[in-house]
Amino acid sequence: MDPKTRAADVRAILPGAVDCDVHPSAPTMTQLMPYLDEYLAESVVNRGIEQLQSVHYPPNAPITIRADWRQGDGDGLARLQAHLLDGIGVGTAILNPLLGVQLLFNADMAAGFARGLNDYTAREWLDRDPRLRSSIVVAQQSPELAVDEIERLAGDKRFVQVLLLVMGDRPLGNQMYWPIYQAAEKHGLPVAIHAGSMYRHPTTGIGWSTFHSQDYAANAVNFQTTLTSLITEGVFSTHPDLKIVMSESGVTWLPSFLWRLDKYWHGLRMLTPWVDRMPREIVASNVRFTLQPVDAPQDAAVLSRVMEHVGTEDLLLFSTDYPHWQFDGDNAVPEGLSDSQIRRMMIDNPMATYPRLSEAAK
Repeated sequence: MDPKTRAADVRAILPGAVDCDVHPSAPTMTQLMPYLDEYLAESVVNRGIEQLQSVHYPPNAPITIRADWRQGDGDGLARLQAHLLDGIGVGTAILNPLLGVQLLFNADMAAGFARGLNDYTAREWLDRDPRLRSSIVVAQQSPELAVDEIERLAGDKRFVQVLLLVMGDRPLGNQMYWPIYQAAEKHGLPVAIHAGSMYRHPTTGIGWSTFHSQDYAANAVNFQTTLTSLITEGVFSTHPDLKIVMSESGVTWLPSFLWRLDKYWHGLRMLTPWVDRMPREIVASNVRFTLQPVDAPQDAAVLSRVMEHVGTEDLLLFSTDYPHWQFDGDNAVPEGLSDSQIRRMMIDNPMATYPRLSEAAK
């Protein structure tokens, strides 16, 4: 297909498309304080951090924000509207707020910041544009406090998933985290596992990395470890209706990973009898992957072949990873995906993964 024709077809779909990984600008402490409880707000002042600017990416790294998206109105929502909703033309955007609350060792303080961040997101973002939805940020340090936050916000249908970081205290399949999955499944909320770390352990399996590029690349390996943990420890056997969304995980590693995991499941299944299906069947029914960043060469034939090996068009969810610099221009959809794959990942798959998108539209 002619690239211009294909781009026009993609633009025609965009008004109905769901961008499943969008990052709103993080609030400063001054902006967040009105949404904190009195004790925590006072603690912020007493600790001398009320002027702290939250930066979850190196501020001058090109991948942090595309150069052309650094410009515009100082209001983060206005920039997102101009660049993404009105600019690229995305119909619905799911916000994944990143503030670093998971880094704190004080679980009660982390829960307080998560609660304040969620209320800030609701008032300053969701209330101001009906095209926005959001994740529920939780204190990953304490599953009990995380469940409290899920229950608190479950009635607001604009919150469509729960957000965790891929690297935490222990592998996410561990039973410590199962109360979070139970609460999410109960309320029909997928759990998004996003690139990032609580930095309780080295970001690689062989120790601490030296450079940001090492840390960045290590995320893909940790997504594989996390997916293995979720499957083998029985999360999906216990919570069969739970949907997991791997955000910024990449996807080209999936075929070889599943070949290996299926092989070991056949040979070692007596060790995990609760895993009653092949891992690739579990992934096909319960796990989804956001599109950007696309971890494939620019050769369209390579990506097309990888998707053939993936074997289903149900796994991908459209995302831009706004405002990070993961693609050039305004076309976030790479060459190498079929027309049916594009429509499914932009509209059908998100609507099937996030039932609250349909509920909120009624």
